Amino acid sequence: MEKAFKYRIYPNREQRILLAKTFGCTRFVYNHYLAKRKDAYENDGITFSYSACAKDLVSLKKEYEWLKEVDSIALQSSVKNLDTAYINFFRKKAEYPRFKSKKTHRYSYTTKYTNGNIELYENKVKLPKIGLVKIKKTRAPKGRLLSATVSQVPSGKYYVSLCYTDVEEVLFPLTYNETGIDLGIKDFIVLSNGEKVENPKYLKKSIEKLKKLQKQQSRKTKGGRNWIKNRIKIARLHEKIANQRMDFINKLSTRIITEYDIICIEDLKVDNMLKNHNLAQSISDVSWSKFTTQLEYKAEWYGKVIKKVDTFYPSSQTCHCCRYKNEETKDLKVREWTCPKCHAEHDRDVNASINILMQGILAN
Repeated sequence: MEKAFKYRIYPNREQRILLAKTFGCTRFVYNHYLAKRKDAYENDGITFSYSACAKDLVSLKKEYEWLKEVDSIALQSSVKNLDTAYINFFRKKAEYPRFKSKKTHRYSYTTKYTNGNIELYENKVKLPKIGLVKIKKTRAPKGRLLSATVSQVPSGKYYVSLCYTDVEEVLFPLTYNETGIDLGIKDFIVLSNGEKVENPKYLKKSIEKLKKLQKQQSRKTKGGRNWIKNRIKIARLHEKIANQRMDFINKLSTRIITEYDIICIEDLKVDNMLKNHNLAQSISDVSWSKFTTQLEYKAEWYGKVIKKVDTFYPSSQTCHCCRYKNEETKDLKVREWTCPKCHAEHDRDVNASINILMQGILAN
């Protein structure tokens, strides 16, 4: 089993300069071979393979001497990442690879472990070419180190993500409980036992402050000192919102995995739902995709089961008592309804979560 452990790092001035060079060089190599592969196919109808790109990288480093200043494995990984992007495109898992821009203010590169070039110590981490970097260590992973991904976020902070394999599996004790989960906007989730977890709406709480900062940004000279300062303020606010959201999702998903052995959940197509411009911001703020992703990988880690129910299953319209389908409940404004057939009274979301549990258990 592979696991990644993310830590914040505190590089000194010289290390920050070298990191900036590495970000730039890996981006240059990625864009160079993307252009080369694109031109080779459009002009000559041939495919410039990964092995051809990797072989050509030696010549490229001779042509551009400054590429030798940074970690060579990071450059090789950049070529490999491009090849992976093409593979995902041809398998219809992603869009066609795009050129990387330095204007995003979000940079990263990956380097592989070899001959002790990456090491994690008590308060420092050793990185190729960079040397020993101060680190904020919170946990000591056990396993075989595979790679390190160094990144810089728009707020200016640096992080390293260390990927380990052969990590010891820790299984949570069985509870013999099962639950269905209905995802929502007003309530983040509703469980089949009737429990409702309120949506914290972190973006909505900070939206006025964000609008104010963005308005100030539009009045400043682009590229000026005050413009850069304000851009960092906006980035830090976005980062705060993302961190709050991720902390909430982490804690909630861990609690669900701890308390239940079988978890049934809707297989929502979030990308399609975001096309509804009236709900797009609320759906983005609620982060259903991140929540379901965390449930899935934590279930795999800790020996629990996730069962997904079809997107088009009418969980809100079906009476869980007699299975009568009430077409009138398609209207989202209907929050409570009485079954015309068996006269059972339903809370829309609780009824949906019970149906999701029943369908998940029966379908698998």
